[in-house]
Amino acid sequence: MAGLFQVLYGEPTGKFGKAAVLKGTDGEPLIVPHDEESVIEAICTRPFAVDWDGDGHLDLVVGTFAGTFYWFRGEGKGAFQPKPEAMKTAGQPLRTEGHHSDPFAIDWDGDGDLDLLSGSSAGGVQWAENTAGDGKPPELRPFQMLIKPGRSIEHAELLSEDELTGPTTSTRVWVADVNGDGKLDLLVGDSVTLVSPAKNVSAKEFKKKFAAWQNAVAAASKELSSETADETKRTKANEEFNKIYQQRTEFMKEERTGFVWLYLQK
Repeated sequence: MAGLFQVLYGEPTGKFGKAAVLKGTDGEPLIVPHDEESVIEAICTRPFAVDWDGDGHLDLVVGTFAGTFYWFRGEGKGAFQPKPEAMKTAGQPLRTEGHHSDPFAIDWDGDGDLDLLSGSSAGGVQWAENTAGDGKPPELRPFQMLIKPGRSIEHAELLSEDELTGPTTSTRVWVADVNGDGKLDLLVGDSVTLVSPAKNVSAKEFKKKFAAWQNAVAAASKELSSETADETKRTKANEEFNKIYQQRTEFMKEERTGFVWLYLQK
């Protein structure tokens, strides 16, 4: 089930046990509650263990597919209350620009309280400042951009590794003093598809073949979405669409990958 949290408990030998589903004090798996209308609040979650409320126990701050955040209150010794609290700003849900919120809690501005950093599907790095002060329950401002998203990359756009100058989309964030100068630095992971012409296909041929392929995909999509088609026609249209879509491999090479970018704080 998407949205479950798993933990690998350490062993005295330095090894780790098998992944186990993290459960609340009620014995049930920790999961963000949802109904049919808010199911995306509970999937694609990323957990971050931190003492969020300053009571000496580790809590669990989690992100969601929707770009929102929740936190499960810790009770010590690895136990958590089963129902999380929604994280808010000015009475409204705290939300990233884009989906797939990616929490990293740390005192980013050095004022003694925990702030929240996040990546997202839109790219870039976002920061929600905590204005409460040291020792007080967190009060977060809306997210602001620390690092702006990279340029938009069109589907099947010719793109090589050498052309990349920064993170693209689906960013994930980690904070650490990488160079040991006493300042917090940013490590940012991303996701990108590198595209190049297939073997023996020139850039000029690629452009021509790609345009023809786009037109064929558009026509097949229109046929597939026809409201007048019966089940037999829809099945045939779906088969034709899949066939045309796969034809891109005849002139295009795609490499789905990602990179880690380092930002050193000045």
